[in-house]
Amino acid sequence: MRILQRLFVLLQYLLPHHLLSYLMHQLARTEWIWLKNLLIKQAVSIYRVNMDEAAEPNPERYRSFNDFFTRKLVANARPIAEAKNVICSPVDGAVSQFGEINNGRIFQAKGHDYSLQALLGGDAELSACFDGGSFATIYLSPKDYHRIHMPLDGELKQMIHVPGRLFSVNATTTEQVPRLFAQNERVVSIFETEVGPVAVILVGAIFVASIDTVWAGAVAPKYRGVQRCNYADERRSVSLSKGAEMGRFNMGSTVILLFGKESIVWDGKLSPGVTLRMGEQIATLQHHE
Repeated sequence: MRILQRLFVLLQYLLPHHLLSYLMHQLARTEWIWLKNLLIKQAVSIYRVNMDEAAEPNPERYRSFNDFFTRKLVANARPIAEAKNVICSPVDGAVSQFGEINNGRIFQAKGHDYSLQALLGGDAELSACFDGGSFATIYLSPKDYHRIHMPLDGELKQMIHVPGRLFSVNATTTEQVPRLFAQNERVVSIFETEVGPVAVILVGAIFVASIDTVWAGAVAPKYRGVQRCNYADERRSVSLSKGAEMGRFNMGSTVILLFGKESIVWDGKLSPGVTLRMGEQIATLQHHE
């Protein structure tokens, strides 16, 4: 088994990540009725997708596989933890890791960590806001709901698109690829909140053909370098309340949350492998009146 896992990871170093993701982008958006119905039917069966909670429960009524994959849920399918001092999970998924950011390093898996500054696109000033703070990494599997929501009220200040590789983000790859989350393409959204800056980072992965945000639509690389977009100007103001949709993955991936020093306390139920549903409590504000 260990040999197969290593071969799986080695293969990923050799694969043309972006070409494969482009092809998946085209396939996932085909509206050929027989093909998109076949793809959706197979996904529902293999991953045991609960269509009863989908706003459109009939798989054949989706225009494309991507339309199905980013499906809306019925009202109240994901109640939002309403208490003012509560931070809620932004997604359905499983906790990969969580804890403190120590000396500018974030824990990835046994034997692996990565640079906070690299994760944030090389921004030293921004990384200083989170050093000594807290992080959580949440993995979304193919069966999960793939829209991302706000963990608490916030005003968008900056969006950073960092180009990169598109390694898989499953457990096997996370355990074996060094600095995985600082290598993969990602969209970093910085919000100002009542506990200071909070980062919601959407990490791309193989076959994740694009990442969407509600304020900018599909975020795709225009250049090879890091792209920064400032939203601090009042004319471009974006304010979102806790539980509001902020984006979506077109295919599955990972969300990383960053909080400043002494701003939150993680919920006692959290541990690696614990499954979460969007809207449920994952932490409380450390100082709340």
